[in-house]
Amino acid sequence: MGQPLGWGRRQLMVRPDHFRIDYVINPFMSTQDQPDAELTMKQWDSLRQAIIDAGGEVDVLAQRPDSPDMVYAMNLGLATSDGRAMLSHMRFEPRRKESLTAGDWFVGHGFELRRTGSDGVGPHFESGDAFVFGDSLVVGYGPRTDADALKHLAAEWDIRVRGLRIAHEGMYHLDLPFCPIDSTHALVYPPAFDAASQAELAGIVPDPIVLTDEEAFAFSGNSVVVNETIIMPACSPRLREILTGLGLRVVLVDLSEFHKGGGSARCLTNPVDFDLTPAAFPGGEVVLPTA
Repeated sequence: MGQPLGWGRRQLMVRPDHFRIDYVINPFMSTQDQPDAELTMKQWDSLRQAIIDAGGEVDVLAQRPDSPDMVYAMNLGLATSDGRAMLSHMRFEPRRKESLTAGDWFVGHGFELRRTGSDGVGPHFESGDAFVFGDSLVVGYGPRTDADALKHLAAEWDIRVRGLRIAHEGMYHLDLPFCPIDSTHALVYPPAFDAASQAELAGIVPDPIVLTDEEAFAFSGNSVVVNETIIMPACSPRLREILTGLGLRVVLVDLSEFHKGGGSARCLTNPVDFDLTPAAFPGGEVVLPTA
């Protein structure tokens, strides 16, 4: 097993008081299949408690009544352990109000706030597309995040950014086909990416744990690692054997109501303690896949 992740011990979550399906912006959503409010809250509470039981800390942000997708806190912004935050600039207009409340939260908790754009002007960036892994900030782009946002991140924070182009409509954020486990292992679903990015991915992750179609679409890649625990919405016997073999404790949490909106454990949580030290690069650098 590689070294434990240097982040993930402090998570931001949004209480799902106003979670519903008002519009369709991904293949999982249907306005005809609404979440059950009581079950939604029970599942959310179970996830929050699982993180605490694993030794994590959870900050809770109230949900805006006009922002039903705000429960997917991973997309509120990219935050670091040294007090920096890059606010998300959502591609779809119905989600942009979330940034108003998220920005206030970040500033109120001592983060220095930056943006790639706002109100549809400037590169779109959604933080569900970004993870620190190895010596880089790995960022998915295409469906939600623009390639130009990677240049902005690299230059603004003097870091190395490695891009992966997402080419699968069902894997619209990086947090669906890519889940860091430790310093060398990650759950990955290669069909989510174009051919050049699949080749690039092989150079980013030394020890990939490749998901099957069934595992990927059960949201297994949308899991949360806290210390030596991995919290998952689903785990096949094959995956369980691999993960426990790496010394991880597997905890399953039913999040089926949130799957109706296209997200699971990782989408519902935002690690606000990313360590960008390994990605430091004077002037910034962007590495994109080449055909």
